[in-house]
Formats: sequence, C-alpha cells, structure tokens
Amino acid sequence: MSGDPSGGGPPFRGPHGVGAAPVPPQATVPDRAPAPAWPAPHAHAQYPNASYPAPAQYPNAPYAAPSHPAQHAHPAHAQYPNAAYPAPSHAAQHAHPAHPGSGYAHPNAQQHGYAAAQHAQHGAFQHRPREAPLPGAPAPDRHRLRVGLVLWVLGLVAGVVLNVFFTFLEIAMAPDPGRVASAMVQGAIPAFAMLLVYLPIPAVLDRYDPEPWWALTMAFLWGAFVATGFAGMFNTAVQIVATGAFGEPAGRFIMTVFAAPFSEEIMKGLAIWGFFYFLRREFDGVVDGIVYATFCALGFAAVENVQYYARAALESQESFSTVFVLRGIVAPWGHPLYTSMTGLGFGIARETSSPFWRKAAPVVGLGGGMFLHAVWNFVPNLGAAVFVLSLLLWFVFIAAFAVIIVMLVVRKGRIIADHLKDEILFGTLTQQEFALVTSAFGGIRSYFLPKGSAWRRLMRASARLALSKWHTARAMKGQKRTFSVEFIGPLREEIRKARAEIAAP
Repeated sequence: MSGDPSGGGPPFRGPHGVGAAPVPPQATVPDRAPAPAWPAPHAHAQYPNASYPAPAQYPNAPYAAPSHPAQHAHPAHAQYPNAAYPAPSHAAQHAHPAHPGSGYAHPNAQQHGYAAAQHAQHGAFQHRPREAPLPGAPAPDRHRLRVGLVLWVLGLVAGVVLNVFFTFLEIAMAPDPGRVASAMVQGAIPAFAMLLVYLPIPAVLDRYDPEPWWALTMAFLWGAFVATGFAGMFNTAVQIVATGAFGEPAGRFIMTVFAAPFSEEIMKGLAIWGFFYFLRREFDGVVDGIVYATFCALGFAAVENVQYYARAALESQESFSTVFVLRGIVAPWGHPLYTSMTGLGFGIARETSSPFWRKAAPVVGLGGGMFLHAVWNFVPNLGAAVFVLSLLLWFVFIAAFAVIIVMLVVRKGRIIADHLKDEILFGTLTQQEFALVTSAFGGIRSYFLPKGSAWRRLMRASARLALSKWHTARAMKGQKRTFSVEFIGPLREEIRKARAEIAAP
C-alpha cells in the first residue's frame, strides 16, 4: 500500500519502494496403454501427438467427439448417456484386435465399422511414443514446469540480492546506522508476526481444492523478495528523476500515485501469470487466482511494512503505534485486494472459452488493481476528513469482495460435485468417499480419520480429477486443445492407490 499517510508525513519509499456441458460418452478412454506407432483412425495431421482421434467436424478438439454413430457404442455405456468419460474398467474391452492396447475399438470391431482398412482414407500419421513423466508430473506439462521453475529461481535470487543491497545501503548511508538497523529489527517483528493471523485466511478459503503448500510458498516468496526488489528499484529511480525535474513534493507525488501502483502491481502480477502459464494444473479458475494473488501480496506487504514501521519507530513510539494500527490491523488487506484483481482476471481467462476474454481479462484485472492502488495512495492528499470517509467506503468494498469470494468457492464445490457423480457409477469412488470429498469441512474431518494422510491424498486427487474433467469438457465445447485430459487417467490411478492404502490393515 504505497503512499500510506499513516506515518504522519509523506510516504516512505527508500530502496524497497514503497454445470458442466454434457460430453459425448466416447470422448476419451482413460487408463489406456501407451499409444503404438501405427496409423491412428480419424486422426488429424495438425496434432501428431494427439492422444485421441479428432473427427473432421471437430478439427481442433482436444480429444474427439464420437467419430462413430451412437449405435456403435458399447452396450455397457448405454446406462450412462450423459457421462463425460467412459468407465475406466471398460477400457480394455474396447481394444481393437488389430491394434492391441490402443483402447479405441469394441472387440467386435468389424461389425461396428472399426476395421483398420476402413481408416486408411482418413490419413496415416503416426503417434510418437510418450516421454516418461517426472515423478508426480504427467508428461504434457513437464517442459513448462521446468522452465517456470528456472525463471522463478532466477527471479528469487535477483530479488534477494536487490533487497539485501538496498537495505545495507540505507543503513550505511544513515547518520546513525546503528539506530536505523535497530528500528528495522523493531519493524520486522510485528510485520512478520502478523502473518500468523493473515496467512491462514486465504489458506483455508479454498475448502474443496486447497492449493499445495509449496505453490503458496512460491507465491509468497515472489511477493516478498522479487516484487519488492524490482518495484523498489523502479520507484526509487522514478522519484529521483521526478524530483530533479519538478522538485521534491512533485517527485514524491508522482512516485506514490503513478509509479508505485504501476510497478508493484506488474511485479506481483507476474507471479499470477507464472502459475497461470507454467503451472496450469494447479490453476483452475478465479478462486485459485485470488488465493495465489493474496499470498503473493501478503509477502509484499510484510516486507514493505518493515520499512513503514522502521520509519515510524525512528520518529517516536506513538508514531510507531499509529502506523501499526492502521497498516497492520485496520487496513492490512490493501495489497491482497489490488493483486486479487489481477488474479481474478487470470482466473476468468482460465475458465472462459472466449478468445477475446482469454487475452483481455488479465489486462482488465491488472488495470483494476492499479486503479485501486492509485486511488488509495491519492486520497490522503485530499485531507484527513476525506481519508476517514474513504476508510468507511473501503470497509464496505472489502466486505463485498469477501462475499463474492465465498460465492466463488461455493461454485467451485458444486463444479467438483457435478463432475464426480459419474465416478460413483464407474466405481472410482464410493458414495461415502464422494460425500467427504464434496464436503466443505472434509479436509478438517480427514485429520480425525485413521490414515488421514491417505484420505487427504484421495480427496485432493478426486478434486483434481473433477476439475480436469471440467476443463476438458469446456475445451471440447470450444474446440480447443487442453492438457487437462491427460491428467484424468493418472488421477484415477492415484485415487485407486489411496483407496488401497486406506483399506489395507
């Protein structure tokens, strides 16, 4: 919250800157054997690695709509006319005798028109063998994961170096370095201690599909070190140039109202983009975008508060208490709110099938975050009375946004339930397991169950399975390719292993 007036003077910047659409039942066959190198029926030349045949009427489908008439469906599937995916146990029954392990055809292939000779007219590209996946990581997104990890590590190292350099520089250039260092320690204690109050709130918000702790840690560290380091460097440079050109008051105003919202929201937004692009399997929509944004922003705010608290402590103990109450208790959710606009934008882009909004939503969200940030920094210039009034409006806005988040979480729970119902019929889950997975308090209950860790793995894999099916169904509806379909088989296998561990004596 750059430019907070609570310190009794101009903002302190310093170096840190201050339901689911029905999907045809033969859309995909999960748990299939690796694809052999023989011509794939109805396959499309533009997707040489496609796992499923794409008929001519759906050239861009991530996996195929039924390429054969309804009467060719396996009788075992007649009871599931709206099932999005065939039962895993039926996969082996559909192997083509001429193409063992393919999982494409009914055993009586000839009478259903599946003969290999009849597919020759549809083109003859070959499937390439799949690479072995990393542990716990399906092959389709392995390259993205590696690139994203490398970029995150490089950014983190650079951010830490910038923070350490500017902190030591500020201490060394102070008239009394020892007093400044002591004030920073005094500011760091409440800044980081309050995280024990803040962090659990977004962590438990996503009750149905909690994000993994390591992903939330990555978001927090990016905000704490990368965003503060680079944004602080930019803000300081802008203030120096603007002060030289227009004087100190104008330079501070330009930095606070224009430079800080721009640089800080972009740097925090890069973390959201990173999860959206490199870790899509852990980024399912608007709720995930808001959760990642909140963790990133809380990391940023904690490091920034060290600077505000230190400056106030150098003035007086009364000033320190005032700043702590305003920034740490009254309005601690400023940065999370701004960055949540960006997370909301990327979440919409993840969910929508509109090509326009996939590109526009993140930009609109980022712009909204910058605008809210700039307004907060500008209002103190209008006087104390206006600032107090703005606080009241701020509380109303925060409350309304919290209600929206709760509604989005409930919506996500319904999506998970809708896409797991057929898994009960398939035998992937029992009715009791389904009830636990779709319960808002299932995660808490799992800690009181025998073999709770296995239960939590089952719950997480089930939620991931439902969301992967949801993304796949939407991609097929929009005739788009998606990695999500590739996760369905491995997730069912993960559920099977968890159930076996729970059932073991």
